[in-house]
Amino acid sequence: MNRIEMVNPESASGESKEILAQIQKTFGATPNMFKTIASSPAALKMMWAGFGALGGGKIGAKLGEQIAVAVANANRCEYCLAAHTALGKGAGLSAETMSQAQVGKSDDARTQAALTFAIKLVKERAHVSESDVESLRGAGFGDEEIAELLAHVALNIFTNYTNVAFDVPVDFQKVALR
Repeated sequence: MNRIEMVNPESASGESKEILAQIQKTFGATPNMFKTIASSPAALKMMWAGFGALGGGKIGAKLGEQIAVAVANANRCEYCLAAHTALGKGAGLSAETMSQAQVGKSDDARTQAALTFAIKLVKERAHVSESDVESLRGAGFGDEEIAELLAHVALNIFTNYTNVAFDVPVDFQKVALR
């Protein structure tokens, strides 16, 4: 059961109402995570703006969704694991690719480097080494993409913490944590 009250998009007001309407239009529904964080217009605005900014980034939706499931699994967030597995499939990734990404694995060397870095950022609380960053460069990532990888992890930590801390009910097809 949610630990804070979800905002009903129809009875929302002000900036929260406007942002929830954008979310509804984008997804065709308003996911529970957004309804939960909408009690704070500032937090909702930050979350939605983060998705918008990174959606237009250089690393692309497929890698972004693979990072999201790896971070969700590392943080034990069932909500984000379910949501981003669905979004990854919607972006054209196979169920097997998403399952591998969940545990930080990929057959693609570049993706593997990104997933390894993302999981290390989570587990080591950002205490990565010069060699960790150089591994990304060796896999073909430039500084812009490396910064975006960090931004994806940070946004996903925010959403993971929202869903875990507030016990947000999963409104996507559930996926088992591994």
